[in-house]
Amino acid sequence: MQLAKDPVPYITAEPLSSNVLEWHYVVKGPEGSPYEGGTYHGKLVFPKEYPFKPPAIYMITPNGRFKTNTRLCLSISDFHPDTWNPGWSVSTILTGLLSFMLEKSVTLGSIETTDVQKRIYAAQSGRTNLKDKKFRELFPGLCDEIRQQMLEEDTLAQAAPPQPPVTQPNNTNIINFAVLVIFGVFAFVVRTMISSLN
Repeated sequence: MQLAKDPVPYITAEPLSSNVLEWHYVVKGPEGSPYEGGTYHGKLVFPKEYPFKPPAIYMITPNGRFKTNTRLCLSISDFHPDTWNPGWSVSTILTGLLSFMLEKSVTLGSIETTDVQKRIYAAQSGRTNLKDKKFRELFPGLCDEIRQQMLEEDTLAQAAPPQPPVTQPNNTNIINFAVLVIFGVFAFVVRTMISSLN
């Protein structure tokens, strides 16, 4: 209800209908970041003692920042009950997760990749999420957005003019050229030596 009333930028979350202690979230990559255009699915698993104990946090979609399907060690996760604040909500937790995602600090469950690799994961994230049954069940609106985006990308790719084939250099021609150069240099050296002897 709180999320519906006061949405958080880049974040969507829904509990499982069969288990209110398991929430699935989607974080969209902010503009200007290596995650731009990406849609990242993950889950929060709350203990029965919530809000007095923190949840476990997982990332499911490959992203280049966190290991997938692995508990993440964050100050807002069950790895650090000593820093947990019972006043923190799902919104607070996911805002903290996004903030940490945009940093480069290392923690248990984080990985190091280049910005190029992160952008590749971002471009692949929509198609990856559509293969996930829970994602499709919990986020049908996002699924429609992803399918529309994929359709537009495919249309643009088909409309683009064909690129000329890239020709690879012929190795035989390169070798022949190298041999000619060597003979030319050799002939020049021999001529120079003969001239100096005369």
